Parts: sequence; C-alpha cells; structure tokens
Amino acid sequence: MKLVAPVLRVLGFAYIALALLLLIPLMWDLLANNPDWLAFAFSSIIIGMIGLLLSVAMGGYKIESINSRQAFLITASAWITIPAFGALPFLGLGVGFHNAFFESVSGFTTTGSTVLMGLDSMPPGLLLWRSLTQWIGGVGIIVMASLLLPLLRIGGMQLFRTESSDKSEKIVSRTTDLVRWVMGLYVVLTTLCTLLYHLSGMSWFDALNHALTTLSSGGFSTHDKSFAYFESQAAVFFGIIFMIASGLPFVLMIKAVRRSPKVLLQDPQVVTFMAILLLFSMGVCIYLGLNNEVPFKEAFLESMFVVTSVVTTTGFGLGDYTNWGPLIIGVIMMLTFFGGCTGSTSGGIKTFRFIVFFGTVRANMKQMIRPDQVVVIRYGETNVTPDLAFSVLAFLVVYLSTVGIVTVVLTGFNLDLVTALSAAATAIGNVGPGLGPIVGPAGTFADIPLGAKWVLSGAMLLGRLELFTVLILLDPEFWR
Repeated sequence: MKLVAPVLRVLGFAYIALALLLLIPLMWDLLANNPDWLAFAFSSIIIGMIGLLLSVAMGGYKIESINSRQAFLITASAWITIPAFGALPFLGLGVGFHNAFFESVSGFTTTGSTVLMGLDSMPPGLLLWRSLTQWIGGVGIIVMASLLLPLLRIGGMQLFRTESSDKSEKIVSRTTDLVRWVMGLYVVLTTLCTLLYHLSGMSWFDALNHALTTLSSGGFSTHDKSFAYFESQAAVFFGIIFMIASGLPFVLMIKAVRRSPKVLLQDPQVVTFMAILLLFSMGVCIYLGLNNEVPFKEAFLESMFVVTSVVTTTGFGLGDYTNWGPLIIGVIMMLTFFGGCTGSTSGGIKTFRFIVFFGTVRANMKQMIRPDQVVVIRYGETNVTPDLAFSVLAFLVVYLSTVGIVTVVLTGFNLDLVTALSAAATAIGNVGPGLGPIVGPAGTFADIPLGAKWVLSGAMLLGRLELFTVLILLDPEFWR
C-alpha cells in the first residue's frame, strides 16, 4: 500500500483538475444554448467525485518524497486513465465506446488521428473539448519530458538531467517554479497564436481551437478540410511559426526569455531541428516546382507547412499531399519518424537521439579505421557516455521493433501493408495522418476495424510514454 497510495493520491488531484477543465466546454455550450452541456456536467461530476474520494482516502500518505518506482506508476497510470475518463463526454454525446476511447487517446497523446466525420456541423462544446484534450496533453508532455523522463533515464533522457544538475545551469530554483514558467509560456504562446489566427481570417472560435492544437502539436481541427478550409496564406504562415515553436524545448525557451535568445541557437538539437525543416522543405519545394509546375511562393509555403506539420508531429492537413508524387510519399513516411526537440510537445524519436546515434556511428567508424584512437562522442559541450549511447540505441531498436510488430498485427485485421505500416508509424510517433486512402491526410480512422482501433490506441499510449515507461511495468523485477 505504501507503494500505491501516494500514486493514487496524485491521480486523485489530476482527476479533480480534469473535472474542472470540463467546465469550459460546458459553459461554452450553455452560452450557445446547446443542450449538450449536460454530457459535460455529468462527466465532470463523475470524474470529480472519483478524484475527491482518492485524494481524501489517501490523504495520510505524503507525496513529497515519491521515488522512481512511484514515478513510473504515476506517469503510466495518468496517461492511461485520464484518456479513459476524457472519453466520457464523447460517450454522453452519442459517440460509440470504441470510437470515444480512440478519439480521447488521440487527443491527450496529441496524435491527432480522428474517427469523427462531419466536424463542420458538430456542436461547439464537443469541438472545444477535442482541442482541450490536446492542449492538456501538451502540458503533460512538457512536464513529463522536463521532470520525469530525465529522472527515469529513459532513452538517453539522463543527458538532460546531467545538464540541469549544476546549480548554475538551473532555470529556476524549484520544480514548482519551473511548472509555473512552462504554464505561463504555454498560455502566452496560445493566446498570441489565437490572436494572429483571428487576424488571418479565422473566427474567434476557430482561432482558439486551432491555437490549442497547434501549440500542443496535436492537429485536431474544427473542419474536415483542416487548414485547407480557410484558404488563407496568412493562417498557413502563422501555423508554420507556431508549429515550429511547439517543436522547440520549452525549458530552453524559458532560458531564452530569462537570459538571451542566443541560447536557442547554441543548442545542437535546435540547430539540427531547424536545418531538417529547411532542407526538406526546400527539397519538396523544388520538386513541386519542377514536376508539378507550382509557383515558387505557393510551393515553398505548402512544402514548409507539410514538412513542419509532419516533423513536429502536429499533423494538420493542407490538402492531400499524397497526390504530389511517389517521392514525396516516401519523404513524408521517413519524416514521420523524426519528431521535434526533447522537452517540446512533439512526439517521434526526437532530434537529440539522432544526433547521439549518428555521433556513435561516426565514432565507431573512426575506431574501425584506427583501433588505437580514442574517440569522444559529444553532444554540444557534454560528453556522451557509453551508458547514454547504449540507452539511445536501445530506444531506437525498441521503437522500430514496436512499429514492425504493430504493423504485422494490423495486417491481421485485413489492412494493406501501406495502411498498416503508416498507421503504426503515425500512432507510435503521435503524428496523426498516415498514408493511403483510408488513414491518409484526406481520410479518417473511422473505417478501420474495431480491433485495429484498440491496437492503435495502445500504440499511441506507448509512443507518448516513450515505450520503456510502460514496458518496465511488465518486468517482474520492477514489483519485487
């Protein structure tokens, strides 16, 4: 009980917060005279009562000294149970059980895959709740990546714990202050994004919803056509800017605000991340200009939007890019695995792991040429230890193996290989749209079999929890 009680108390507080957030779409429906507010009211009461009971019943257990085992349990339990509770409003509004859970998981993990059709005619409260699930999930991702994953040493994340262990490098003196700064920056960026979207031609409601899902790297929209609905180059431009912001490390952005913007350009993963965006955007732009005869300005804006959307795992749509040609489909499939920077709201493998991986490969090649040479692998000014390099390589192996296993399982539901592979990659990478006519950028996940939806729901959770957070709970050694 000593192991589980503090975990349940923390979860109780999280459920209370979730119940309070449900009041936002409730109030929106009330102001719009929409009777759907009752679904949010009942959901809020149920979730709030469960949270209150847990927090009171476990009130005798302190949460100030939670150890690493309890941190694993809190992280995994929160990301599994909160989407389950978040599905209650969807159930109350007539969405089937399977689809409700899939949509909620896709929202909180900021994946952006959807099973809903006819978004343009859906009630405002439901649309706002979809966007809020992604915005809430985005906050949880930043906090998890900044505080918990470095402590748990998952996939090389101990690198960032090492960098922040020196008092001179700490952004703030206390964890609570860091959370306040993250929330403050997150809210400011969301507000600014909402304002600029509105100035670009969106209604206030559309602007708010798309700002919530842009900063969270989520990709949910209020329209079936996503960004293509607005036909506004200004909206596309602002979307690119804030999707890039969502892919940057929030802790580093806080440092830039408190000290100097130069710190962003001094970070290896930020430089690499921006280089990837520019390189692939220019490549796609040139391809569109030469093969599809698209004007340069239009080609660059569209290619930058699509590449940024996929790399940051936001998943916004700007038409069906699979019509651009087979080469572009291959490029998009490759970019699905990339992801943004560590400490951002993005999913995927993350830029820093590619830096460590290629640094390790290069060092190994040098030692093959000169076995007596001592090669030091560096990440910025930090030496990459063998333990850290092994953690990154282990993560990459498990990540790609999981994509392969999920792909094989999905083919068992009679999905073709392209659909199965892209759906698996987009679920584990938390990207959103896949490839093919069913789950591609012009389709939805509504028509895939029910069993496949549950498999993909589990894959989305695995990807968001960085795989090992869940897998380690399956090891009997953890419970001894």
